[in-house]
Amino acid sequence: MDKQHTREEKMAAFGRLLDVMDTLREKCPWDHKQTYESLRPNTIEETFELCDALMKQDEKNICKELGDVLLHVVFYAKIGSENGTFDIADVCNKLCDKLIFRHPHVYGERISAAAGQGVQNAELVASQDGLKEVKTANDVSENWEKIKQREKDGNKTVLSGVPDALPSLIKAYRIQDKARNVGFDWEKREDVWDKVIEELGELRVELEREDKEKSTDEFGDFLFSLINTARLYHINPDNALERTNKKFIYRFNYVEKKAKEMGKELKDMTLGEMDELWNEAKKNSQNEE
Repeated sequence: MDKQHTREEKMAAFGRLLDVMDTLREKCPWDHKQTYESLRPNTIEETFELCDALMKQDEKNICKELGDVLLHVVFYAKIGSENGTFDIADVCNKLCDKLIFRHPHVYGERISAAAGQGVQNAELVASQDGLKEVKTANDVSENWEKIKQREKDGNKTVLSGVPDALPSLIKAYRIQDKARNVGFDWEKREDVWDKVIEELGELRVELEREDKEKSTDEFGDFLFSLINTARLYHINPDNALERTNKKFIYRFNYVEKKAKEMGKELKDMTLGEMDELWNEAKKNSQNEE
């Protein structure tokens, strides 16, 4: 980027996007026939492509993929506008209202003034009673959960804000994090290791019994305890696993490539031969780091 754009340039760019969306919806047969349901799979794909670029810290592609995700936001808002239910202004205003009222430590005076004037959505945080004084990011997270349950259309229970459609690993992390925000957590993070060891022992018992149903349950409990451990030690388990996935892919591809250079097929090689190439790949990757 040669320069930072001005506020006016940013607003003009967003207006240009809205104009392009209006034109495509009217004149392009593919865009015209899309619905919430038909766009959903594409939205999921675009989100994962953005996540991939974020993991790689590929800023050129992060910019590109953010545009693709933004297109979907604007597209859904356009459909909402055609249905007469909401438009992009409603999307932006609801988001701003939510952010303002969930950050009383930043917008406290503005919230109080809005409440006094009976402004729409001022009921989101009618009182700051019971909120923690904000000194750290953790304080913000704890207050966030309390505020969300005070909102008119907010979460009715602590865990109701965790989407059912989240991938299981991420969902487990979010469940545990939300429980932590209301005080349901280990007093000392070191105590979690006893739970990990306990769950591993129970899993091994069921595996040895070859009871698939109980083994599945215990494997889930074991994974849940590992995710809890990652959270307590401030490690994102999804990011950690993705790093390992990429590491494995690189090393396995190296083994496969070297095997072909030797005129061999992997299935014809001994485990020892493959292990030797694997260690080469591991050494090379460490040197690159």
